[in-house]
Amino acid sequence: MIRSLLLSVILLGASLLSACGESTVSVSLHGVNYTVEPFTYMVMDAVRPDQIIGGEHIDSFSAGGTTCCATLPRKWRPGIKLHIRTIHWMKQLPDGSLPEIKQAHVVEVPKYVDGKPGELWVLRNVDGSIGVVSSDFQPDHAQWPGNVKGWPVPSIEYQREKWELYRKHEEIFVRLYVSLLEDLGENPQKHAEFFWAESKKSDPSDLEGFEGPHDQKYLDSLRKEYDEGLENSLRSWRAIVDKKP
Repeated sequence: MIRSLLLSVILLGASLLSACGESTVSVSLHGVNYTVEPFTYMVMDAVRPDQIIGGEHIDSFSAGGTTCCATLPRKWRPGIKLHIRTIHWMKQLPDGSLPEIKQAHVVEVPKYVDGKPGELWVLRNVDGSIGVVSSDFQPDHAQWPGNVKGWPVPSIEYQREKWELYRKHEEIFVRLYVSLLEDLGENPQKHAEFFWAESKKSDPSDLEGFEGPHDQKYLDSLRKEYDEGLENSLRSWRAIVDKKP
Protein backbone atom coordinates (compact mmCIF):
# COMPACT_ATOMS: atom_id res chain seq x y z
CA MET A 1 0.00 0.00 0.00
CA ILE A 2 2.66 2.51 1.09
CA ARG A 3 4.92 1.30 -1.72
CA SER A 4 2.18 1.93 -4.29
CA LEU A 5 1.45 5.37 -2.80
CA LEU A 6 5.13 6.37 -2.96
CA LEU A 7 5.37 5.15 -6.53
CA SER A 8 2.33 7.23 -7.48
CA VAL A 9 3.84 10.36 -5.88
CA ILE A 10 7.15 9.81 -7.70
CA LEU A 11 5.41 9.32 -11.05
CA LEU A 12 3.25 12.39 -10.48
CA GLY A 13 6.32 14.49 -9.65
CA ALA A 14 8.13 13.25 -12.73
CA SER A 15 5.09 14.04 -14.82
CA LEU A 16 4.91 17.60 -13.46
CA LEU A 17 8.62 18.17 -14.06
CA SER A 18 8.30 16.84 -17.57
CA ALA A 19 5.34 19.12 -18.28
CA CYS A 20 7.27 22.10 -16.91
CA GLY A 21 10.30 21.30 -19.04
CA GLU A 22 8.16 20.87 -22.13
CA SER A 23 6.47 24.25 -21.60
CA THR A 24 9.69 26.16 -22.33
CA VAL A 25 12.51 25.93 -24.82
CA SER A 26 16.12 27.11 -24.77
CA VAL A 27 17.13 29.29 -27.75
CA SER A 28 20.34 30.92 -28.96
CA LEU A 29 20.96 34.66 -28.64
CA HIS A 30 22.00 37.21 -31.26
CA GLY A 31 22.50 40.97 -31.11
CA VAL A 32 22.01 43.54 -33.86
CA ASN A 33 22.99 47.20 -33.56
CA TYR A 34 21.36 49.71 -35.93
CA THR A 35 23.09 52.71 -34.28
CA VAL A 36 26.50 54.36 -34.37
CA GLU A 37 27.00 53.78 -30.64
CA PRO A 38 28.61 50.44 -29.66
CA PHE A 39 26.61 48.60 -27.03
CA THR A 40 26.63 45.55 -24.79
CA TYR A 41 23.45 43.68 -23.91
CA MET A 42 22.81 41.24 -21.07
CA VAL A 43 19.66 39.12 -20.91
CA MET A 44 18.71 38.48 -17.30
CA ASP A 45 17.30 35.29 -15.79
CA ALA A 46 13.52 35.49 -15.34
CA VAL A 47 13.68 33.66 -11.98
CA ARG A 48 16.89 35.26 -10.69
CA PRO A 49 16.91 38.80 -12.15
CA ASP A 50 20.42 39.47 -10.83
CA GLN A 51 21.84 36.61 -12.92
CA ILE A 52 22.95 37.12 -16.54
CA ILE A 53 22.01 34.24 -18.83
CA GLY A 54 23.58 35.59 -22.03
CA GLY A 55 24.79 38.59 -23.96
CA GLU A 56 27.63 40.11 -25.96
CA HIS A 57 29.22 43.33 -27.19
CA ILE A 58 28.07 44.70 -30.55
CA ASP A 59 30.03 47.34 -32.50
CA SER A 60 28.53 50.26 -34.43
CA PHE A 61 26.16 49.23 -37.25
CA SER A 62 27.03 45.59 -36.67
CA ALA A 63 25.67 42.22 -35.64
CA GLY A 64 27.16 39.82 -33.13
CA GLY A 65 27.67 36.10 -33.25
CA THR A 66 25.65 33.29 -31.67
CA THR A 67 25.66 32.96 -27.90
CA CYS A 68 23.76 30.90 -25.35
CA CYS A 69 21.02 31.03 -24.19
CA ALA A 70 17.55 32.35 -23.41
CA THR A 71 14.45 30.48 -22.31
CA LEU A 72 11.12 31.17 -24.01
CA PRO A 73 7.67 29.65 -23.53
CA ARG A 74 7.04 27.00 -26.14
CA LYS A 75 3.68 28.57 -26.86
CA TRP A 76 3.45 32.33 -27.36
CA ARG A 77 1.02 34.40 -25.33
CA PRO A 78 0.62 38.15 -24.89
CA GLY A 79 2.73 39.64 -22.11
CA ILE A 80 5.92 37.55 -22.35
CA LYS A 81 8.57 39.92 -21.05
CA LEU A 82 12.35 39.85 -20.81
CA HIS A 83 14.62 41.92 -18.59
CA ILE A 84 17.61 43.22 -20.53
CA ARG A 85 20.44 45.43 -19.31
CA THR A 86 22.50 47.43 -21.74
CA ILE A 87 25.58 49.62 -21.77
CA HIS A 88 26.30 51.96 -24.66
CA TRP A 89 29.09 54.44 -25.25
CA MET A 90 28.82 57.98 -26.58
CA LYS A 91 31.43 59.70 -28.75
CA GLN A 92 34.89 60.13 -27.31
CA LEU A 93 35.40 63.36 -25.35
CA PRO A 94 38.40 65.67 -25.85
CA ASP A 95 40.07 64.15 -22.77
CA GLY A 96 39.92 60.70 -24.41
CA SER A 97 37.19 59.29 -22.17
CA LEU A 98 34.11 57.47 -23.46
CA PRO A 99 30.88 58.38 -21.64
CA GLU A 100 29.19 55.13 -20.56
CA ILE A 101 25.43 54.85 -20.16
CA LYS A 102 23.86 51.88 -18.35
CA GLN A 103 20.16 51.11 -18.75
CA ALA A 104 17.63 48.49 -17.70
CA HIS A 105 14.81 47.49 -20.05
CA VAL A 106 11.68 45.39 -19.78
CA VAL A 107 10.91 44.21 -23.31
CA GLU A 108 7.85 42.33 -24.54
CA VAL A 109 8.39 39.42 -26.90
CA PRO A 110 6.30 39.81 -30.08
CA LYS A 111 4.30 36.96 -31.60
CA TYR A 112 6.36 34.03 -32.82
CA VAL A 113 6.80 33.41 -36.53
CA ASP A 114 4.83 30.30 -37.56
CA GLY A 115 3.63 30.02 -33.97
CA LYS A 116 6.87 28.53 -32.64
CA PRO A 117 9.77 30.09 -30.69
CA GLY A 118 12.89 30.82 -32.68
CA GLU A 119 16.28 32.21 -31.81
CA LEU A 120 16.16 35.39 -29.75
CA TRP A 121 17.45 38.56 -31.43
CA VAL A 122 18.19 41.56 -29.20
CA LEU A 123 17.93 44.72 -31.30
CA ARG A 124 19.23 48.21 -30.64
CA ASN A 125 16.96 50.21 -32.91
CA VAL A 126 17.82 53.35 -34.85
CA ASP A 127 16.34 55.53 -32.09
CA GLY A 128 18.38 53.72 -29.41
CA SER A 129 15.43 51.75 -28.03
CA ILE A 130 15.81 48.05 -27.26
CA GLY A 131 13.56 45.41 -28.78
CA VAL A 132 13.55 41.66 -29.32
CA VAL A 133 12.43 39.29 -32.04
CA SER A 134 12.06 35.53 -31.79
CA SER A 135 12.88 34.11 -35.21
CA ASP A 136 14.97 31.48 -36.92
CA PHE A 137 15.11 33.82 -39.92
CA GLN A 138 17.89 36.42 -40.19
CA PRO A 139 17.18 40.15 -40.68
CA ASP A 140 17.77 39.96 -44.45
CA HIS A 141 15.32 37.07 -44.95
CA ALA A 142 11.97 37.77 -46.59
CA GLN A 143 10.15 36.29 -43.58
CA TRP A 144 12.07 38.29 -40.96
CA PRO A 145 9.35 39.65 -38.64
CA GLY A 146 11.27 42.66 -37.29
CA ASN A 147 10.15 46.21 -38.06
CA VAL A 148 13.55 47.03 -39.59
CA LYS A 149 14.33 44.81 -42.56
CA GLY A 150 17.91 43.85 -43.36
CA TRP A 151 21.24 44.13 -41.59
CA PRO A 152 22.54 47.46 -40.24
CA VAL A 153 23.77 49.93 -42.85
CA PRO A 154 26.45 52.39 -41.65
CA SER A 155 25.51 56.04 -42.00
CA ILE A 156 27.47 58.14 -44.48
CA GLU A 157 28.95 60.10 -41.57
CA TYR A 158 30.20 56.90 -39.95
CA GLN A 159 31.60 55.60 -43.25
CA ARG A 160 33.53 58.83 -43.81
CA GLU A 161 34.81 58.82 -40.25
CA LYS A 162 36.21 55.31 -40.74
CA TRP A 163 37.54 56.24 -44.18
CA GLU A 164 39.41 59.20 -42.72
CA LEU A 165 41.07 56.96 -40.12
CA TYR A 166 42.30 54.56 -42.84
CA ARG A 167 43.47 57.46 -45.01
CA LYS A 168 45.43 59.05 -42.18
CA HIS A 169 46.91 55.68 -41.22
CA GLU A 170 48.25 55.06 -44.73
CA GLU A 171 49.40 58.67 -45.04
CA ILE A 172 51.67 58.13 -42.04
CA PHE A 173 53.62 55.49 -43.99
CA VAL A 174 53.84 57.72 -47.06
CA ARG A 175 55.34 60.51 -44.97
CA LEU A 176 57.65 58.06 -43.20
CA TYR A 177 59.22 56.79 -46.42
CA VAL A 178 59.49 60.33 -47.83
CA SER A 179 61.30 61.37 -44.64
CA LEU A 180 63.62 58.33 -44.77
CA LEU A 181 64.56 59.06 -48.39
CA GLU A 182 65.20 62.72 -47.61
CA ASP A 183 67.39 61.87 -44.63
CA LEU A 184 69.29 59.26 -46.60
CA GLY A 185 69.94 61.82 -49.35
CA GLU A 186 71.09 64.57 -46.97
CA ASN A 187 73.11 62.50 -44.48
CA PRO A 188 73.83 59.13 -46.11
CA GLN A 189 76.68 58.03 -43.80
CA LYS A 190 75.03 59.14 -40.57
CA HIS A 191 71.73 57.57 -41.68
CA ALA A 192 73.41 54.28 -42.62
CA GLU A 193 75.36 54.12 -39.35
CA PHE A 194 72.19 54.59 -37.31
CA PHE A 195 70.18 51.89 -39.08
CA TRP A 196 73.16 49.52 -39.21
CA ALA A 197 73.44 49.76 -35.41
CA GLU A 198 69.68 49.25 -34.99
CA SER A 199 69.63 46.22 -37.30
CA LYS A 200 72.65 44.75 -35.51
CA LYS A 201 70.63 44.81 -32.26
CA SER A 202 67.27 43.67 -33.63
CA ASP A 203 68.00 41.38 -36.59
CA PRO A 204 71.65 40.91 -37.58
CA SER A 205 70.61 38.66 -40.47
CA ASP A 206 69.52 41.81 -42.34
CA LEU A 207 73.19 42.82 -42.54
CA GLU A 208 74.47 39.64 -44.14
CA GLY A 209 76.30 40.28 -47.41
CA PHE A 210 77.35 43.83 -46.48
CA GLU A 211 80.80 44.89 -45.25
CA GLY A 212 79.55 47.68 -43.01
CA PRO A 213 77.44 50.85 -42.87
CA HIS A 214 79.75 52.54 -45.39
CA ASP A 215 79.33 49.77 -47.95
CA GLN A 216 77.70 51.33 -51.05
CA LYS A 217 75.68 48.14 -51.52
CA TYR A 218 74.16 48.70 -48.07
CA LEU A 219 73.24 52.31 -48.93
CA ASP A 220 71.71 51.14 -52.20
CA SER A 221 69.68 48.48 -50.38
CA LEU A 222 68.27 51.07 -47.97
CA ARG A 223 67.32 53.36 -50.85
CA LYS A 224 65.66 50.47 -52.70
CA GLU A 225 63.72 49.47 -49.58
CA TYR A 226 62.47 53.03 -49.07
CA ASP A 227 61.56 53.48 -52.74
CA GLU A 228 59.54 50.29 -52.75
CA GLY A 229 57.91 51.14 -49.41
CA LEU A 230 56.93 54.58 -50.68
CA GLU A 231 55.54 53.15 -53.91
CA ASN A 232 53.44 50.55 -52.08
CA SER A 233 52.19 53.05 -49.49
CA LEU A 234 51.24 55.56 -52.19
CA ARG A 235 49.35 52.84 -54.03
CA SER A 236 47.42 51.93 -50.89
CA TRP A 237 46.80 55.58 -50.06
CA ARG A 238 45.44 56.33 -53.54
CA ALA A 239 43.18 53.27 -53.41
CA ILE A 240 41.69 54.52 -50.12
CA VAL A 241 41.28 58.07 -51.43
CA ASP A 242 39.47 56.79 -54.53
CA LYS A 243 36.97 54.92 -52.34
CA LYS A 244 35.84 57.93 -50.32
CA PRO A 245 32.19 57.38 -49.34
